[in-house]
Amino acid sequence: MIRAANPLAQEPRYELITRVLRDNIRSGVLPEGFVLLEAPIAAMMQTSRVPVQAALRRLLDEGLVHRFEGRGYLVGCARPGLHPRRGDIRELPIDIPSDVDSALQTRGAWRHVYDQVEEEIASCQIFGEFRIVESELADYLGVSRTVARDVLARLHERGLIRKSATSHWIAGPLTARTVCENFELRGIVEPAALRLAAPNIHYSEVESLLERIGTDPTITPQLLGDALLEHCIAQAPNSALVEMIRSNRLLLSAVDRALIRLGLPRDEDTIEQYQTLFDLISRHPIDSACEYLRDHLSITARRYLARMKIVALITDAGEFAPYLSPM
Repeated sequence: MIRAANPLAQEPRYELITRVLRDNIRSGVLPEGFVLLEAPIAAMMQTSRVPVQAALRRLLDEGLVHRFEGRGYLVGCARPGLHPRRGDIRELPIDIPSDVDSALQTRGAWRHVYDQVEEEIASCQIFGEFRIVESELADYLGVSRTVARDVLARLHERGLIRKSATSHWIAGPLTARTVCENFELRGIVEPAALRLAAPNIHYSEVESLLERIGTDPTITPQLLGDALLEHCIAQAPNSALVEMIRSNRLLLSAVDRALIRLGLPRDEDTIEQYQTLFDLISRHPIDSACEYLRDHLSITARRYLARMKIVALITDAGEFAPYLSPM
C-alpha cells in the first residue's frame, strides 16, 4: 500500500510550532502565567530556536502570550496579579497531533534550517545587495555543502535570491521598482483570489478579528495581513494561485519584520484600512471588498516606499549573518 504524503510537511516549521502552542494554550494544557522559553520548546519540537522565535512572535501578535520583565513570554493577557509560573514545558502533557509531529520529524535536512536562512536573507535586502557564500553558509549552519545548496535552491525557486553571470548567489537589493512590481502583481492576483474564495471564507474568524481591532494593542498590520491570507484568500479553490500569492508576499513580509526590529512605529493607517476591508468581507459584498483590496494595495505600496526612504537614512543596520557579504 502506498502511504499518502503528509501535506503538513510542506508548511514552515514556525507555523507547525505555532499551531501546537496555540491549541495547547486554548485547551488549558499551557496554563495562564506559564513561562514559555525558546530552548525547552526547541528541544521538545526537535528544531532550532529560529522557528520557535517566529512562533512566539506570532502568538504575541495574536494576544495569546505577552512579554514581562523576566526572560521569555507569559501565557495569557497581561493583567494585575498574574505571576509567572515556571516549569519545564516537556513535563506538561502537551498535545502534539501525530500528523504535526510527523511533519516536524520527517522533513528533509534542508527544511530544518530553511526558515532561519529565509528570514536572514529576506530581511537584509532592504539594506542593499549581498553575495551569499555557500561554504560559509554551510559552516554557519553546521551542515554539509549539499544541505546548504538545497536551501539556496529553494530560495531561488521562491524568487528570494538569484544567480549572477559568474554563478554567484545574490540577494537584493530591494529597490523601489521591485516594490512597485510586487504590489502591482498583488493588486491583480489577490482580489481575483478573494473573489474565488468568497464561498469558503472563514467568516467567523473575520468577525472575531473585527472585534479585536481598535481595542487590542497587540494587533499589527503583519497579523492582519496574515489573517487576510489564511482566513480569506487562501480559501480560494486554486492551489497554484494561492501558492503564487504566498511566495510573492514572502520578501516584503520579512522586510516588514526587519523594519519593526529597527524601531519603526506601528502603522495605524494600515490597521484602519484592514478594519474597513474586513468589515466589507464580513458583510459579504465580495465585489466591493475586492475593489477596496486593490485600492488598499496601491496605497500600501506608496506607504512602503516612504518607509524605505526612512531606512535609507539609517547608518547602523546591525550585524548581518556571516555568510552574507555586502556588495
